[in-house]
Amino acid sequence: MSSVQVTVVLPVYNDVEALKVAIPRSLEALTEFGRTFELIVAEDGSTDGSRECVEEWEKKDSRVRLLHSDERQGRGKALNRALAESRGEIFCYYDVDLATDIKHLPELITRVENGAAVATGSRLMPESNIIRSGDREVASRGYNTLVRLFLGSRLHDHQCGFKAYRADVLKELVPKIRAPHWFWDTESLVLAEHAGFLVEEFPVVWTQGPGTTVRFKDVYGMGSDILKMWWRLHVEKN
Repeated sequence: MSSVQVTVVLPVYNDVEALKVAIPRSLEALTEFGRTFELIVAEDGSTDGSRECVEEWEKKDSRVRLLHSDERQGRGKALNRALAESRGEIFCYYDVDLATDIKHLPELITRVENGAAVATGSRLMPESNIIRSGDREVASRGYNTLVRLFLGSRLHDHQCGFKAYRADVLKELVPKIRAPHWFWDTESLVLAEHAGFLVEEFPVVWTQGPGTTVRFKDVYGMGSDILKMWWRLHVEKN
């Protein structure tokens, strides 16, 4: 298979209504941006018709690709699989609800083209413009403070679902990433920082969607993951 300049991945779990908007808007934005690309939908054991929606798009547009899993693997494993199947020199992904304004997509990709190994949108920089509930705001800021404190990161926001990587760099990092689900985002950034790669963060416009698949047990689990990663970075390596 021939390579393309950019691989864009939409991780999906029971998101058929969001897909109906995200696929055409992504195709429009990427076409306008002017790079060769593929749009991979990493569909992770959905039962709501998400798979069938993507299959219809595959028939209409050869740039759309479905990666289906019969059983739910988790967001991290779905991204790992998408990376293994990807053809792009740059690998990026964003949340299917388009919570991060897609107008930022050219900047996300351009930052990697201009020398960053990783680029990530941020909801928590002073210039960011976000609309979400107060409880999620407090939880997000608390979580990211812990990541900076325990894992030595200099970034403001590790969990914003709007990231791009040099594909060769991410392939180097993935064997070291242990998280199968939500902590994958944080782990990829922290490992990139510790490896000395240039990670650039920039403010985005972000609006909380009507629902979220991040549950309390996910937040609790990510707190546990922070401590486990601290152990890996500071104890296991010694």
